[in-house]
Amino acid sequence: MSNLEIAPGFPLDWPRGRPRAAERKASLFREGGQPLTLTSAKRRLREQLSAMTRHGQQWRTTDIVLTCNIRYTASGARDQKLSRRDPDDPGVALYFDLDGKPHVLACDRWDTVQDNIAAIAAHIEALRGQERWGVADLQQAFAGHVALPRPTPWWEVLGVSSDARLDQINAAYRTAAKTAHPNAGGDRSTWDRLSAAYEEAKKVRK
Repeated sequence: MSNLEIAPGFPLDWPRGRPRAAERKASLFREGGQPLTLTSAKRRLREQLSAMTRHGQQWRTTDIVLTCNIRYTASGARDQKLSRRDPDDPGVALYFDLDGKPHVLACDRWDTVQDNIAAIAAHIEALRGQERWGVADLQQAFAGHVALPRPTPWWEVLGVSSDARLDQINAAYRTAAKTAHPNAGGDRSTWDRLSAAYEEAKKVRK
């Protein structure tokens, strides 16, 4: 079985219709008596997602994307050039397929990204307990978190990486527009989707 992969997503892709926290609380989670780091929080999340699959079976959780307002490099490390300080909005949304069905877990109750990631990991552990104790299987436990498929992020629509520079974004848009525009034979929905992605990309790269 290959290692479980969690793809980073930027910016935060908060679930549509999900209310935001009225107020945030100070750091709760600890490791060795110290505040939790981003690396430790992501490790906890990976461990809980991995534990959802029994040894020797195929992964039950696939297409995992962890979205937040922290940028990462292509190697998966935090991009220190673009994300030196913690974001004003520390919310986190985890999108994944469980047995082929889309789900989302989102949290913005805590005042740091790492604590919100750890909260999602703790929630998964609690839901797994329902299966462990014979109360419900995983699909039943996660029934309240079934989601619409995650909207395609702007970088995937434009065909660039999530950390693409503005000049790369502009070039990708110009190339796609040549065939996507209705005057060039494209359909209106494809053009609207491309235009919306381009506008979002420009806001992110301001």
